[in-house]
Amino acid sequence: MRLDYLTIFPDYLAPLSLSLPGKAVAKGLIELHVHDLRSWAHDRHRTVDDTPYGGGAGMVMKPEPWGEALDEVLGAGGPDQAPATVVFTTPSGEPMTQALARELAGRERLVFACGRYEGIDQRVLDHARTLAEVREVSLGDYVLNGGEVAALAITEAVVRLLPGFMGNAASLVEESHEDGLLEYPVYTKPASWRGHDVPPVLLGGNHGAIAAWRHDQAVRRTAERRPDLLHASAAVSGEWAAVPAVRGDAAELLTLQLACWVGEALVNGDLTLPPLQEGLDDVTASLSSWDTYVVRSAGRLVGSVRGRLDGRTWEIGRLMVAPDLRGRGLGRHLLEHAERVAAPEATAYRLFTGAASTANLRRYKRAGYSVREVLDGPSGPAVLTKPRRG
Repeated sequence: MRLDYLTIFPDYLAPLSLSLPGKAVAKGLIELHVHDLRSWAHDRHRTVDDTPYGGGAGMVMKPEPWGEALDEVLGAGGPDQAPATVVFTTPSGEPMTQALARELAGRERLVFACGRYEGIDQRVLDHARTLAEVREVSLGDYVLNGGEVAALAITEAVVRLLPGFMGNAASLVEESHEDGLLEYPVYTKPASWRGHDVPPVLLGGNHGAIAAWRHDQAVRRTAERRPDLLHASAAVSGEWAAVPAVRGDAAELLTLQLACWVGEALVNGDLTLPPLQEGLDDVTASLSSWDTYVVRSAGRLVGSVRGRLDGRTWEIGRLMVAPDLRGRGLGRHLLEHAERVAAPEATAYRLFTGAASTANLRRYKRAGYSVREVLDGPSGPAVLTKPRRG
């Protein structure tokens, strides 16, 4: 792979000669060329920037030196030179990911355009697209002084994937992001250090148990630190915390309500169920007349329940769990929470479910509820009660 760098600070890229990249150059795996952009500036001061059209703070890199530099560098090596991909490092580019690193590692030639100041004149990027493939890449949602740091980071991520670059290629397989997860915690000798012990599973020699532990730790770490990398159901920790709902929860409550009660309607053959007839204003208004609680995981509203006092009975309603999280204990947790927060004067609990909702009826009976009556309606509903004890 040939790597070219266009920059006004060539010395900034000196680390490319260090460590594994330097060894890769020595072995002939990669070929590095660092170019000073000012070589294509023809005035006495070697000027590469000017004020922006339209006004504003800062300076913009001029198109003339960039155009000449790209023309010459992309043409280097003659007609037999492999086609290049030009990487513009910019905070407005696509995020740098492990998947993108693998994609770029398949190219034969990368040309890094390292911008400075307020960026490079847009016409340079437009011109570059007439000459080669262009990728605009960002390291993250923050701004650097220039693109050199980003170019170094992208280079490290890409070239280590080249065949023969890593001494132990197997080490690439279990790294962070390779399987969509952050890497599990790692340990070495001694087994105990300053009161901190290596997890016993790693000392037992059971490779199946070790693999399972590592996967579990990777999922847990990813759920805690980068839940955006996981499917919503995998990001849930299982440690539920029900908190009072606020008006801002209403839209998500309505969405969850519709997702839950469509299934109920199908089971009971009744599309007139009240939860399916309500709109956002109805859900918002209910927050004033019911004590409503929600559970969130990784920012997502995944469950809810509400209760209110009716005489001496605590009525429990709208017990909802996101469809992809059912069977994880969240529904039981919400029901128990609704019972715990009942008004002190309540002597019994009451809830409703469809007469044909056999799974719900079975679940509530296990929790100590009994069917008292079935109301006259398309789906009943069945009325269940439970005495309050203690």
